[in-house]
Amino acid sequence: METKIECTAPSVRLGEKNYPCTIAVAMDLIGGKWKAVILYHLKEGEKRFSELRKDLYSVTETTLSIQLKQLENDGLISKVVYGEKPPLVAIYSLTDLGKSFLPILDALTQWGNKIVLEKGTFLTE
Repeated sequence: METKIECTAPSVRLGEKNYPCTIAVAMDLIGGKWKAVILYHLKEGEKRFSELRKDLYSVTETTLSIQLKQLENDGLISKVVYGEKPPLVAIYSLTDLGKSFLPILDALTQWGNKIVLEKGTFLTE
């Protein structure tokens, strides 16, 4: 089957959901304020929840948990839990599907950098 570049189908189905086109599928998987940022922070390797929380310092724990669960359910990240009693340690990493998003993520990062260079300011800590 040939991969289509255009969003030409009247509708598509993934799992139990119907979408108007494939771009809607992609946006459902990576859309939202934090999903792409989480994937960005996992591109160098696995991280604990606490490390992601530190990297994304302005996200609440609840929101981070929800976004991680959605990414895991959609197959973009995997979660491995170590320990039998609290405190448990959860380690998150990219799956092959998540890794396939990295070239797009790099392009989005470059585009974001270009916009900030032209219209904004890079802040230092």
